[in-house]
Amino acid sequence: MLLINHGTVMDMEGHCWQDGYVLCEGSRIVETGQNFDQSLYRGRVSGDEVLNVHGLQVLPGMLEAHCHVGITEEKKGIEGDDCNEGTTPVTPQLRALDAINPMDVAFQNAMKAGITGLMIGPGSSNVVGGQFVFLKTYGRCVDDMKVMEPAAMKVAFGENPKKNYGMNGNLPSTRMAIAAMLREELMNAQIYADKRKRQEVEPDFCMEPWIPVLERKIPLKAHVHRTDDILTAIRIGKEFGLDITLDHCSEGHLIIEEILSSGYPAIVGPAMTARNKIEVQYVDFKTVGELQRAGICVAVTTDHPVTLIQYLPICAGMAAKEGMTVENALRAITIDAAKICRVDRRLGSLKAGKDADMAIYDGNPMEVFSRNQYTIINGEIVYDAKKKEVSRAR
Repeated sequence: MLLINHGTVMDMEGHCWQDGYVLCEGSRIVETGQNFDQSLYRGRVSGDEVLNVHGLQVLPGMLEAHCHVGITEEKKGIEGDDCNEGTTPVTPQLRALDAINPMDVAFQNAMKAGITGLMIGPGSSNVVGGQFVFLKTYGRCVDDMKVMEPAAMKVAFGENPKKNYGMNGNLPSTRMAIAAMLREELMNAQIYADKRKRQEVEPDFCMEPWIPVLERKIPLKAHVHRTDDILTAIRIGKEFGLDITLDHCSEGHLIIEEILSSGYPAIVGPAMTARNKIEVQYVDFKTVGELQRAGICVAVTTDHPVTLIQYLPICAGMAAKEGMTVENALRAITIDAAKICRVDRRLGSLKAGKDADMAIYDGNPMEVFSRNQYTIINGEIVYDAKKKEVSRAR
């Protein structure tokens, strides 16, 4: 067993205990609360299994809801960039899992910052980019690190598909063509799925990935910045009865009522970057708070490597600075991010039965001077600031 004791425990389930504890057995949390009664566990918790964290804040491991860690590697240039298959615009059969390098230094940076889970997938050059995977940040083998796979299907609207293909004289060169190509692909997927149910066709490698999307087991993960692209994504989602996450959603604050009525969540960001193209001219940290206050479930994203992954809590802090409450900003990188990514059964809060993933800070993690002291993943201390090292998975 592992006992984290005497900390300020924010479980993101509505509790904040000043003399709190989290008790873990194996990779799971078995109990949380305050004023730990050692007599109940005499003989079961030994001294080397107790982590006393007086004066520290104990939080769920932070979660990044949209990034490209390990698929666009740091310091590797083109050789380490496997984010976009820029040769054909519709590639649902691609799996991010096959391109992620767990040795990318960004995984270590994430662990040092107390980030324990990442939603990783293809970029936005294609109308359909392929399948996302949700991984833990600790491990040597991505197959052992995965929490959910596939976790989403990437689609993209707007500038990126237009520029990648239209400038070469290919489809799509307009937003109309992007929407038309996606509709055609979804219609073909529906026809295929119906035939598969009736056993009228053999399995098709390029069509099979659409079945969990059509069955609403995973969402379309829609790259949308501008209002027109957000509305088109919502329109197509409703036409085909699909679940969608609105990723980036840079102009979402301009159409709050429409997003709210859609019922779709938003993953907002990155805002800690240059406004280097027309789509992102209205990027602002205020957007995430305005959407959340309207009742929309939101997460904050770095879109690593656009903003480096270790600055995820600082991005949430900037959202708080621009009007979001501190608690809701923390939710946007913990429990609400977990809900949007559909991993909240295991991650995002400190609750009995959930994975023992935690970040233990010497202050609020969203404040720039706060330092993470410990990162715990699957009940194991994988980062200890005193030792100034990140553990390598065995």
